[in-house]
Amino acid sequence: MLVKTFGSAVQGVNAITITVEVNIGQGVNFLLVGLPDSAVKESQQRIEAALKNNGHKIPGKKIVINMAPADIRKEGSAYDLTLAVGILAASEQIKAEKVGDYIIMGELSLDGSLQKMKGALPIAIQAREEGFKGIILPKQNAREAAIVDDLEVLGVENIREVIDFFNEDKSISPTILNTREEFQKNLNQTDFDFQDVKGQENIKRALEIAAAGGHNVILIGPPGAGKTMLAKRLPTILPPLSLHEALETTKIHSVAGRLESDASLVTMRPFRSPHHTISDVALVGGGGYPQPGEISLAHNGVLFLDELPEFKRTVLEVMRQPMEERKVTISRAKFTVDYPASFMLVASMNPCPCGYYNHPEKECMCAPGIVHRYLSKISGPLLDRIDLHVEVTPIKFEKLSEERLSEKSEDIRERVIKAREIQSNRYKENKEIHSNAMMSSKQLRDICRIDKEGQALLKNAMEKLGLSARAYDRILKVSRTIADLDQSESIQTDHLAEAIHYRSLDREGWAG
Repeated sequence: MLVKTFGSAVQGVNAITITVEVNIGQGVNFLLVGLPDSAVKESQQRIEAALKNNGHKIPGKKIVINMAPADIRKEGSAYDLTLAVGILAASEQIKAEKVGDYIIMGELSLDGSLQKMKGALPIAIQAREEGFKGIILPKQNAREAAIVDDLEVLGVENIREVIDFFNEDKSISPTILNTREEFQKNLNQTDFDFQDVKGQENIKRALEIAAAGGHNVILIGPPGAGKTMLAKRLPTILPPLSLHEALETTKIHSVAGRLESDASLVTMRPFRSPHHTISDVALVGGGGYPQPGEISLAHNGVLFLDELPEFKRTVLEVMRQPMEERKVTISRAKFTVDYPASFMLVASMNPCPCGYYNHPEKECMCAPGIVHRYLSKISGPLLDRIDLHVEVTPIKFEKLSEERLSEKSEDIRERVIKAREIQSNRYKENKEIHSNAMMSSKQLRDICRIDKEGQALLKNAMEKLGLSARAYDRILKVSRTIADLDQSESIQTDHLAEAIHYRSLDREGWAG
């Protein structure tokens, strides 16, 4: 008897439906074809033990299983349940009438229980698009898949529940989730607040500008000045995720297997802080079986690189193209996948190996030329792509001991949201652009017009600092954001002056 069941393969952040054809005929053999990897081939032993421990068995006949389309590699152990249901239906141990109405996925343990799987959300989205009645998957992934409306999501703990369901002995209660209610519930939860930071008003101002325009920022200062503390609080002043952004972010974390059990939507902007020993593949994504890297996990959020010069130069250089294109393309001989990578880069570094170059009180102990060599670990093209260079100075005791509380993140966030609303209206005709940092060169000429006084100031800065054409563009974008925070229709000279001030590392003689 020939029976078809349906599973799904994840490529990039999207899913492709896989048809599993099971044919049982005369003879004694078990053949699994259709480009399965080792984990899929090993499913025979898991299925055999799971069925035996639940009162069923693999029939002693010739079983041929084809996983179509055959040119797509089938990876992982999540096809166990798809194959097991196909075998049971083809051998008439369960009724086959409803088997084709559902996408069926899940990894089997030897006792028949199901393990958590990756990619439940994109699989559920694809199932709805292709008109399937529902999806059967491990209970741990049910809330994640239930984000998708108009799809019956059946979370199961054991293969026995699936057998009883198809035999109509017992029903499975579908998991129902109010997506908008779930989205709103955890939207503003945060563990950090700018209120905790004493002093550093100029740094808070720079981070407010960065948040308002989606700009990249680098913090340079001695150890203990508060660089990491400030960076960790940046997500608290970013605008809340829209529902579309939350779904997009959740898809990436689902594919990477980073969602917790029984989790649903990612409602907080991601904050990723990889260690400086990270490899280039781990940062941008890829590998033999491509997976999203840290820059994609930071999509719609913040990527924080602490102690930037300690990262391998090759690792930092692979970020240059994704920072411009806001996506990363992983190419292999037989396929190409795209991962979104629209993130804000926040980096921090000491000004020299000892950490005290340009310190107001402590003397730098580094030998001549060491400071320049330390800073040269970060290439010019990468620095060019960072809009704001901010010097963080140590806080004096008087400020630290102040009892007066600083401004709350909530208040700063309100100003940021107002500035982002201006930008949303400005770019409403272009769905790919959401903030000033994303604007193209053509838009820059139309939107960032400056008067003669501003042109003279910018020309003087270009000549004295030796700025590149990209740095020129970045200054205009930052000045446009500062104008938006001031609710100003045009870019004023003081907006330009402040934007130029945030190009510390372009100054001659900064590194001695």
